[in-house]
Amino acid sequence: MRLCAINEKQLSTLFASISQTLNADFVASLNLPTPSSSVTNTNDPRTTSTPFTSPSVTELSTVLAALRKLREAITASGRKDAFARRAYFFGVHAGILCKDWESYSPALMSLLTVIHRAEAPLSAPDLKEYVGLLILDQACRQGNLALAHETRVKYAYRDRRVELVLKALVADNWVLFWKMKRAVDGYQRSVMEFAEKEVRLHALKCLGRGYMSVERKFVEGCTDRAWAELVKEGVGWELTDADRVLIKKPKA
Repeated sequence: MRLCAINEKQLSTLFASISQTLNADFVASLNLPTPSSSVTNTNDPRTTSTPFTSPSVTELSTVLAALRKLREAITASGRKDAFARRAYFFGVHAGILCKDWESYSPALMSLLTVIHRAEAPLSAPDLKEYVGLLILDQACRQGNLALAHETRVKYAYRDRRVELVLKALVADNWVLFWKMKRAVDGYQRSVMEFAEKEVRLHALKCLGRGYMSVERKFVEGCTDRAWAELVKEGVGWELTDADRVLIKKPKA
């Protein structure tokens, strides 16, 4: 029940953390208010409420499982009313922030193929949002650019940022991809992260073929990663004292 008291920013942070860590240090890494870190003035009646305590990963996983069961119940009952739409909306958003495609993908498809086709279709802003998420999922997670373009044409979808993401993936343009990743909203950004590894790997291969050495900041800009993180991910290039990355050593 404590999840009901979490604001949107905290909820997004909690859901996103599921895909990043499952260890016991999860709660401490969120930097959210806890009873031990809160300063309470007993003379001020405004501070008498119970401080927020972060739910555990297990609780969030339970929420995802409950949302899946709710979606199955809605499907079985054939409900297509406002409650069904709101349940699907929340389920899609929660699954995306968790990177749990097994949760959000069926909900997203049902939302667009069943709920939207009912007597009360989705509003234009809602339809645009969820079609955009479907297009990004097809392009970034499934790697099916042809299907993404087919969906875009089917729904007459128009959004410059999403279209530029598709353009970046088609052209292997990592500069445009990172730029659009910073321009889209949080849900779209989370879906785009499925394609990050391939985009980053392509950028590193291009740097390896084209340069002997480059500035560290240039490598970080091309990969959208700090140098220390690249080293942890297995990049074996050498960082010199001049803050340059030595990609290839000249032959003797």
